[in-house]
Amino acid sequence: MEEPTARRALKVPEALPTEQVKESALDKLKSAVFRKKAAIQEIVREPTSGGIVFRFTKDQKDIEILLIQDSKERWTIPKGHIEPGETAKMTARREIEEETGLKNVSILSWLGKIHFKYRRMDKLVLMTTQIYLVQALDSHEMPIPEKWMKGIQWFSFADALNAIEYEDIEKLMLIAKKKIRAGDY
Repeated sequence: MEEPTARRALKVPEALPTEQVKESALDKLKSAVFRKKAAIQEIVREPTSGGIVFRFTKDQKDIEILLIQDSKERWTIPKGHIEPGETAKMTARREIEEETGLKNVSILSWLGKIHFKYRRMDKLVLMTTQIYLVQALDSHEMPIPEKWMKGIQWFSFADALNAIEYEDIEKLMLIAKKKIRAGDY
């Protein structure tokens, strides 16, 4: 398995040019020197929620973590936007069912929240994600990915830590494991 730090170092272009236009060396230099991003016009807050979904192994001695692979091939947890009238807990359950197909789950406890920001055109998006500890109750229920996903898979805990793309989620996975071991949920 490829090391996560090696994957994080790779840059993926946001968009590929649709058409190649020949530019002179002077034109290339001018566009490089005078290229500016549009100024931030708006700050948008986007509350989201999701869960670290686990199940016990058949021998009950360890746990497995369910991860989804997004359209950019990054492994993460199921999560999504909180809809009007929903609580974060309701959203976590809905998103887990939508993104994994799992219906027989129990939301055990709140693990924490993560914050991140990114630029979307002329907007600065401030995202806060509430993360819950969620147990899959039926070991025979098979996860079914949504069409936009590249994959969905149960990982051993150690392999899930290696696969996860986001450090903040990785930290919450460690908290989850501690809670599960202690029966503190």
